[in-house]
Amino acid sequence: MSIVVGEVIAVSGVRISLRIFEDSSQETIFYDGVKYRGVSLREHILIQRGFIDIVCLVEGEYLDEKKLEAEAEKTIYVRKVDVRPIGYVVDDKFFEGVKYMPMIRDKASLLSEPMVSKIYGTEGVTNFSIGSMLKENVPINLPWTKIFNSHLGIFGNTGSGKSNTLAKLYTTLFSEKLQGLKNKSQFVIIDFNGEYTEEQILPAKDKQITVLNSKTGGHKFKIESSHFWDLEILSLLFQATTNTQQPFLRRVLTGKEKFKNVALKHYIEKTFEKAFSASEPKPDALELSREIARIISCDELQAHLKEITYNAKNKSFKDAAGNYYNSNGNGFVTHLKPILEAHVDLGSLDQFDELILRCYLQLCSDVALGYAQYEHIQPVLSRAKSSISALRNVLDIVEIQPPPHLLHVISLKKCKNEIKKILPLLIAKNFYINHKDSENLMSPPTRTLHIIIDEAHNILSEQSMREHEIWKDYRLELFEEIIKEGRKYGVYLTLSSQRPADISPTIVSQIHNFFIHRLVNERDLMLLDNTISTLDSSSKALIPTLAKGCCVVTGTAFDLPMILKIDPLLKEHRPASDDVNLEELWATPPA
Repeated sequence: MSIVVGEVIAVSGVRISLRIFEDSSQETIFYDGVKYRGVSLREHILIQRGFIDIVCLVEGEYLDEKKLEAEAEKTIYVRKVDVRPIGYVVDDKFFEGVKYMPMIRDKASLLSEPMVSKIYGTEGVTNFSIGSMLKENVPINLPWTKIFNSHLGIFGNTGSGKSNTLAKLYTTLFSEKLQGLKNKSQFVIIDFNGEYTEEQILPAKDKQITVLNSKTGGHKFKIESSHFWDLEILSLLFQATTNTQQPFLRRVLTGKEKFKNVALKHYIEKTFEKAFSASEPKPDALELSREIARIISCDELQAHLKEITYNAKNKSFKDAAGNYYNSNGNGFVTHLKPILEAHVDLGSLDQFDELILRCYLQLCSDVALGYAQYEHIQPVLSRAKSSISALRNVLDIVEIQPPPHLLHVISLKKCKNEIKKILPLLIAKNFYINHKDSENLMSPPTRTLHIIIDEAHNILSEQSMREHEIWKDYRLELFEEIIKEGRKYGVYLTLSSQRPADISPTIVSQIHNFFIHRLVNERDLMLLDNTISTLDSSSKALIPTLAKGCCVVTGTAFDLPMILKIDPLLKEHRPASDDVNLEELWATPPA
């Protein structure tokens, strides 16, 4: 049974005008035990067109005057509303889109709350709910299979509730589907502000928490050796120039791979032999050999090299005892080689030291043979030493990755800004490449990887001026590849940000589903308008005025945009991003 409240008086394109009956202006109506919402803005109206029910959304209302002929001086006011069709109901099932239009005099009736729930949710299909419709206050069951099988964007100004939405979404997923997720999926949270390192989403004992500290060390992220010894990564870490320094790094990596079965100590001996048995010794080679001695911490070698000097006139090396080091003498074989054989111990070197050592050995060899100019390559080695000292505190290079955890939280709160730029790229690439290789183009994928980036504008910004242009391009290219190609491998991104306009438009345009909290910046609103095809004008108009915890939900998983009020999590499960209670903080202490 329907409650008729008006009739169609005008149809113009997809704009429909209704005359509302005088006795139909109640806010809420209960009929036969069912609750109906009255006629007001953003409420729903059902227009009966034969056997078809057309569902419309109220977008405006106004009063019109009507003069009575019998009483010329009496004026009555007629309430009229403008509505927009959003779909239709056939056999108690809702279909989105404009297929049918009403005619003049068709009757308009109220829509029951259970029917509203059917239109926007998945009643009877899932019980995955994180909140309720803002106006109707009807709990909505979301199509979780479509949501988590897509890229997600959670946007909103600071304090608008986006962190609670992110946490609520994944807390509900783990609460409902925990057993099914094990050994099937992996979730990685890149947490810039340390908001998920306690009881959020999963109890701390059930997830892996890695708190990285670039100053004091402690927890370290384990990265595979093959991913670290990579030309692109090293070129970007050290900001290597394309024409000179990148080819040098390529020679370093090629030599390591080609002579992987040759002991590093033997490599040192051969390099010193080139430098100190050359027909025309190079003074730069002497300086490089001294730096190599410092890297391997060999005091005896350092002391001996300190005594060797370069004679520019004779173009030769000579030590304090008068021994020459060139192709005509036997200084290397007699004096240097025994020291190298007896005192060089490389047992304490880690892979970071090995990288720096191999770079200096390669440069020393190139300089001795005349393949490279010292002053062209030295800058990249200085940057390498500076970067390595910071990376050593946060990275652990391993040959084989340990078994993955269901949920891995990586906190960057205690890292310096330069590390916050570098690490997310290394982390994302490490997980992405490993997952991609494990799937081996199986269709459909048998496992999924979900990378969740909180405060994503920190690393996906096109406007950042604090880094090298090449580094920024590579970082964006990697995440653009993940968001464009990851779906076929079962890799999905969830991005949370308070400044979506700072994120690459290519990345935002590839997001499938959005949870949009309050945004007031015009650039942010324009970006959403240009990239989200499913966002209607009435929903967009609400975004700058949304209350805390409310958001517009739209995307490919939803038939229609809707306004949800997200249920707040308990305090112990909320991300560590609550506002300061100044009344409590500044309370006058008792006398």
